[in-house]
Amino acid sequence: MSESTATTPVVEIDPATAAVPALRANSQLLEAVSAFEEHMVRKGFSDNTIKAFRNDLKILRTFMNDDAVLREISNQHLTEFLDWMQSERGRPCSAKTLARRITTLKVFFSWLRETGVIATDPAEEIVQFSVRTPLPTILTKDEIDRLTLACQDWDRDREKPDARPYLLVSLLLQTGMKKSECAKLLVEDIDRSRPQAPEVSIHYDDPRYAHKSRRLPLHPSILQSLDRYLAQYKPERFLFECTPRNLEYVLDEAGKRAKIWRTQVGFETLRWTSAVRDYKTGMKDEQLRLKMGLSKVSWRETSDKIQRLAGQ
Repeated sequence: MSESTATTPVVEIDPATAAVPALRANSQLLEAVSAFEEHMVRKGFSDNTIKAFRNDLKILRTFMNDDAVLREISNQHLTEFLDWMQSERGRPCSAKTLARRITTLKVFFSWLRETGVIATDPAEEIVQFSVRTPLPTILTKDEIDRLTLACQDWDRDREKPDARPYLLVSLLLQTGMKKSECAKLLVEDIDRSRPQAPEVSIHYDDPRYAHKSRRLPLHPSILQSLDRYLAQYKPERFLFECTPRNLEYVLDEAGKRAKIWRTQVGFETLRWTSAVRDYKTGMKDEQLRLKMGLSKVSWRETSDKIQRLAGQ
């Protein structure tokens, strides 16, 4: 499918569980936007998504006026809004931003329709198009082997051994966790009660992100590197008692020792490398989505990228 081909909008609404707002068809746009923001918080939308949707709807409010009546907003109004935003507002947006703003309209008005506030969805007929962002860089099998070997040699260095790089790289390649998740790991989050099937727990205290909390399996061999690391660094609470930026420096140095020059080795590179490896070994989409801690909305674009990377 070409990038300009119309696609089904990314809208995930469960009418059976969606909270019906105290709105009517004759309610004003400002009221509806406020209720929608509350809905996004309840449903666990990410902070970035909420911020982006709020900004997009603020622009719509500027064009339509806050007192616009919901039932009077038509497809023609939204079409004129998109034309105005592109050619008359004085600040034309990129293709990617336009695609997101169309998505915002579709999600917002579909929510109003599904919850029974309005009878018809004025955004339904707006043509959506996909904008493919550049593919991330992943490591080849040879580069993974060189990186692993470089970290092992670093661990065994006679003059200045360091067990942290090998443990860090092993964790990231096995789990694909994010930098923020790795930085928050506690020593006790590595469960070694079953030495042949150790696990790592990733926690999110905020109820909005409860779906991101998960337990991921680890290879038993990681416990040996963990023991060497614990003996050397003696962390008291956090597994890595340093800043996330310091961990990035460790990965960058590991990549240089492995003579990987075409890309910088970092958290994102290893996260995508891990995901593609799992995909190639036959991990099911839903299992991989849960392993990466992604929502179903986020998974759509991520899944597409993983498949494209695996096919290279």
